[in-house]
Amino acid sequence: MHNTPFFTIWRVNMRTRTCRREPVPKDWGRLGGRALIARILVDEVEVTCDPLGPENKLIFAPGLLVGHMLSSCDRISIGGKSPLTGGVKEANAGGRTGYQMAALGIKALIVEDLPETPGLWAIRLSSEGAQFLPADDLAGVGVYQSAAKLLERHGDHVAIALIGPGGEAGMLAAGIQNLDKDAAPSRMAARGGLGALMGSKGLKAIIFDGDTGSKPPLFDRKAFELARKDYNKALLAHPQTSAYRDYSTVAMTSLTNAYAALPTRNFSSGQFEGAETLTGEHFRSLMLGRGKSCDPSHACMPGCIIQSSNVFTTADGDTTVSPIEYETVGMMGANLGIADLDEVARLNYQVNDIGLDSIEIGAALGVAAEAGLMEFGDAARALELVGEIRAGTPLGRILGNGAAAIGREYGVERVPVAKGQAMSAYDPRAIKGTGVTYATSPQGGDHTAGLTIRANIDHLRVEGQVELSRSAQFKMAGYDSLGACIFAGFGVSLNMGVIPALLAARYGWEVEEDFLVDLGKECIRLEREFNRNAGFTPADDRIPAWMTCEPLPPHNSVFDVPEEELDGIFSDL
Repeated sequence: MHNTPFFTIWRVNMRTRTCRREPVPKDWGRLGGRALIARILVDEVEVTCDPLGPENKLIFAPGLLVGHMLSSCDRISIGGKSPLTGGVKEANAGGRTGYQMAALGIKALIVEDLPETPGLWAIRLSSEGAQFLPADDLAGVGVYQSAAKLLERHGDHVAIALIGPGGEAGMLAAGIQNLDKDAAPSRMAARGGLGALMGSKGLKAIIFDGDTGSKPPLFDRKAFELARKDYNKALLAHPQTSAYRDYSTVAMTSLTNAYAALPTRNFSSGQFEGAETLTGEHFRSLMLGRGKSCDPSHACMPGCIIQSSNVFTTADGDTTVSPIEYETVGMMGANLGIADLDEVARLNYQVNDIGLDSIEIGAALGVAAEAGLMEFGDAARALELVGEIRAGTPLGRILGNGAAAIGREYGVERVPVAKGQAMSAYDPRAIKGTGVTYATSPQGGDHTAGLTIRANIDHLRVEGQVELSRSAQFKMAGYDSLGACIFAGFGVSLNMGVIPALLAARYGWEVEEDFLVDLGKECIRLEREFNRNAGFTPADDRIPAWMTCEPLPPHNSVFDVPEEELDGIFSDL
């Protein structure tokens, strides 16, 4: 892919409204996705810059395997210096964007500088180059309506990455949405405030017209197809593949509740008495009973054979949202004391339309309830608070800046964040390996950086958790750099030779079997270098102090992994 002239670096400057294409630097050639973003940040971004200022860069980078509709392997990574954490940030998503960027030969898109005058822009990228299009008519317009208008203008074949009013307003919980295979703006690179970074560039949307391009070249097409066959066979053979196809990620509710790791009422308990109505089984039953408006087995990107996404419609038919993920059910359901999936769906839809991260906003609403701004279980009041965010009221702006912001404003101690970013729906006192990931990942509190819940260990014990997290973090950084969904790991785990075979067939590289882990190590090494230069210290690699002393019912566990073990997790990098 990336050592041939087919791929170039595309640089867009928002001040001059120009786009130029450059050769791929040699030491970027074997990197993609998350690892390439880290490399670019280290090489080009002033670590002390204002994340919303002219020196920060917004980077789109497809992974190394993107571009051939390999199941679960066409994801897009988006990154920059995080407006939320102040450190390195990569968030990735499915949908169309990565695939169409690869078709255009874009190794990475780097958006630089700020516009000199007020106004909102859309950029259309095609094989002919870049068009800068005024988008002031979309200012303040929600994601769903904005996407529909952009599709009318550019055709329903394009890929679009866009922000909502939250990103335009610079809210630190804002993400960047991408179209799925059905042209819905449902695939969000949600975490770390990257929507605010895109908004600071004066960008409402980027339209990728990859139909004007072609598939990336293959070094050995026959070998690639053989490797694809082996990969698909392994993927389908894994028992988790069918579980996620039937129950989507909401299948995790039963598991986390059984482990007493389901955040309940702002992380005050690990089990929720209403969990039964938030399970994957109940979720699927509701969808099957509601007919064609629902889809319990939906692919977020073309070519995916797992189909772990979904399309959910409320009982009254007034809200259809895709997807409802476990993390949203956990953070906007149990974490808020809400046991009704229809109410979770309504919250999810509104937060999506504003363009915000449902994990961060779910955590912020939990802290708001702790502060007395709503009662746990009051879904109507939760919707009112989301309405405050949309309206941009003073309270709404604080909530839109995330859990840490609302905690600071109201003096709440129980704020579930690491490096300023909200934790996902796995309490680190009950799943301690994931707690190590929250604490030590350069990305901040993010389960996708190294989730450990499926490991066959006692999750309440201290022993072995650092080693488990380190291994998971290396692998996930590797998958993120390949453009692979976490579920691609199911197939890889049953046939470790498929990744070297795919890369060798695609590029002609000599690839060792441990390439995935080596790629992940290089990615995390670069991310830690950026954070260290930005002023992060071992004191930032911590779980909030209250979680080390406040017991989590019903096991009454605390996060007690020794700090010296946390400090040594990456000592070999």
